[in-house]
Amino acid sequence: MVVPAPSHNGNGAATPSGFSGARRSIGSPQFSIRRMEVDQLSVSYAAREAVKSVSLPIRQGEVLAMIGPSGCGKTTLLRSLNRLTELTRTARVSGRILLDDVDIGLIEPTLLRRRVTMVFQQPNPFPMSVFDNIAYVLREQGSRRQRRKTLEPQVHSALDRAGLFEEVKDNLDHPALRLSGGQQQRLCIARALAAEPEVLLLDEPCSALDPQSTQVIEDLIVNLRDDVAVVIVTHNLQQAYRIADHVAFMYLGDLVEYGAATTVFGSPREKRTQEYVSGAFG
Repeated sequence: MVVPAPSHNGNGAATPSGFSGARRSIGSPQFSIRRMEVDQLSVSYAAREAVKSVSLPIRQGEVLAMIGPSGCGKTTLLRSLNRLTELTRTARVSGRILLDDVDIGLIEPTLLRRRVTMVFQQPNPFPMSVFDNIAYVLREQGSRRQRRKTLEPQVHSALDRAGLFEEVKDNLDHPALRLSGGQQQRLCIARALAAEPEVLLLDEPCSALDPQSTQVIEDLIVNLRDDVAVVIVTHNLQQAYRIADHVAFMYLGDLVEYGAATTVFGSPREKRTQEYVSGAFG
C-alpha cells in the first residue's frame, strides 16, 4: 500500500495524508547529545520473544516517540531502559544498553532509576501533599533530616519545570490526590524531574487525559527535551507527529523503521510503516 504524497502545512513542512489536522509543534533540535545506546537488545518472556535485536540511539535535545500496535514490544523496550523489565520473573534480556557509555547492567538499579526515570500511563501521585510528593524524592537522595526550608527551592524548581508551580503554589500542603488528572500527571513528571535525570521515559502519559491537558503535557515534553533525553510510547500517531524529533516504529518485536519524524510519517521506507501510519492496521 502506497501512502499518498504529503501535503504542506502553513510552516512549509510536509504533512502526511491523514494528518491534515495535526501541526508540528516542534522545531529542529538546537543540539543533540547521545545519552543512551540500545545495542542488539532482545527481551523474552518465557518462550515469547517481545523485543528482537533492536538497536537505536537516545539523545538529549530530542524527543523519541515509539509507535506501533498493542503488543509490539514498545513498552517492554521502554521498561528495559531502566531495568524495570527484569522485575518480571520470566523475563530474559540479551544485548546491551549503555548510559553515557556505561552498561546499565553495571549500574545499581535504584541509582539507574534516578538517572533514567519513568512516568506511567495512569497518574500515580503519592497519598501525601503536593510538596511532599516532590520532597520525598529529594529526601531519598540525600539526608532524611533535610528541613522544609532547605528543600523548598528544589521543590519549587521541579514544579516549575513541569509547568505546575503557578497553579499549585498556594496549595502546596493540599493532598495531591485533589488535583485534576492533568495536574496529577504533571506532578508525577515534576517528581521524576526532581531526581535530575538524564533520561525521562513516558509510557502513554496522555492516554487518560482530556485534550486540553494533553496539549499542556505535549508542550511540556517539547520544552523538556533540551534538559533531558525524552522517550515516549504513544498509540496516538498525531501526537507522535506533533512532538517527536525521531520515531521508532515497532511491529511484532521488530524495529521496522527508525528515522526523523517527518520522514517516517511523510515518506516511510518500509511497506509496513506505510501501512501503519496510513491507518491500514493498528
